[in-house]
Amino acid sequence: MASRRRLLKGLGAVALTPFLPAAGMVAADEEFIKGNGSHKVLTCNIRVALPEDDAKGFGWHTRREVCVQLIKDQHPDIIGLQEVLKEQSVYLQRQMPKHSLFGFDGPEMDANPTGYHGIAKNPIMWLTQRYELLAGGTYWLSETPLVAGSMSWNTARARHVNWVRLREIKTGKEFRVVNLHLDHKSHEAKVQQAKLMAVESSQYQPAFPQILTGDFNSRASGDVIESVKAAGFTDSYAVLHGEADPGVTAHGFEPVDSAKLTGKGKIDFIFCKGNCKPLAAGIIKDKPKGIFPSDHFFVSAQIMLL
Repeated sequence: MASRRRLLKGLGAVALTPFLPAAGMVAADEEFIKGNGSHKVLTCNIRVALPEDDAKGFGWHTRREVCVQLIKDQHPDIIGLQEVLKEQSVYLQRQMPKHSLFGFDGPEMDANPTGYHGIAKNPIMWLTQRYELLAGGTYWLSETPLVAGSMSWNTARARHVNWVRLREIKTGKEFRVVNLHLDHKSHEAKVQQAKLMAVESSQYQPAFPQILTGDFNSRASGDVIESVKAAGFTDSYAVLHGEADPGVTAHGFEPVDSAKLTGKGKIDFIFCKGNCKPLAAGIIKDKPKGIFPSDHFFVSAQIMLL
């Protein structure tokens, strides 16, 4: 209990500082969704821009136009992004000027200048004309969450959480968006990282709406997600489509029917907790111009604030 109080006290010192200024939609009637004031949320692992991908024909410069177009076609209000390098952050902001972006700008926290390291971040974007930014913050998924770039539990690389607190301009409703990317190798790290996020989010009153997006590198049935659910988060997809795993979201540029994907399932999620309710959810499997936008399918949800 003492360690939990220290965590929340430390995070609160940073977190409460204010900052100045489709496909798969099958769970509800579209006309109702469009007119009910709900919030369209995406979680998108866009894959880092790697030179080796360029050599294989699916590098960022090949994918970036269809990636952004696919996101735009969903008309999102809020986007949780993962695996974003600086050049990708700049491109997204140029191509999507109606959205603001939080959670990229440095300083860089990893000594390695290239590849999958601290420079690959998980920023959040939101529709500027709809929301006002009230506050935002970052903490690291380690035993020392306020030490930038810190690593624990044999994690393969430093992982972090970005969050923003938004106010819907029209209604005055306030809510929080939390975005993360858990470790991809160490099971202990994934479990502990999820628990840390769950503890931090629990400092808010149970009714306060929170939307959680991310690549969890874990399926819903595993113990990594248990602490997320225990903290009050509800899987938007499972609420509407049932608990059965709908199939792979991290396809690795392989065809969906590839034998390499056998036994793999959904690892990208949109959760919500508090006074909010999922109205629709889907997995976006579009392949514009025959090009995969990423090595992940993006996931969508319509969330209503109550």
